[in-house]
Amino acid sequence: MRETFVFETLGKHRNRLLKLVEECSNNKRSLVPEHFNNNLHWQIGHVLIMTEQLIFGLTNQQLALPVHYNKFFGSGTRPADWKEAAPDWDLLVIQLKEQPDRIQERFQNKHEMPVKENFLKAECTEEVIISSVLHEVNHIGNISAMLKLLHV
Repeated sequence: MRETFVFETLGKHRNRLLKLVEECSNNKRSLVPEHFNNNLHWQIGHVLIMTEQLIFGLTNQQLALPVHYNKFFGSGTRPADWKEAAPDWDLLVIQLKEQPDRIQERFQNKHEMPVKENFLKAECTEEVIISSVLHEVNHIGNISAMLKLLHV
């Protein structure tokens, strides 16, 4: 697979996500639509932290995001269980915008770099990035559905 394709795909889908969340007004971000366990705030934080953990974590690289993000946005978490204020929406959006460039900067010309054993069964950085994009696309679908239910 061409390395440029991998990074362009990551950027294209991240831009789709960012375009969707730009449409969301402040008063809708914390609402949990019927049939969902999470809100839009959780969705964007989850995409951010899972991308970080998958790509940087499985390649044994330093994570750039605070560890405490995981208690808000990690797998199995939900806003109903939050004991304190979650990281700010605007900060998460900034970090979402910056993350693809950090990924490309770190892994440019290293797409075949082996990764540690993982649940994805990915063997190299390129496969981890593509898996991360697939995860993000799933959440883009969730966000789209939530926005429709919230009449945004």
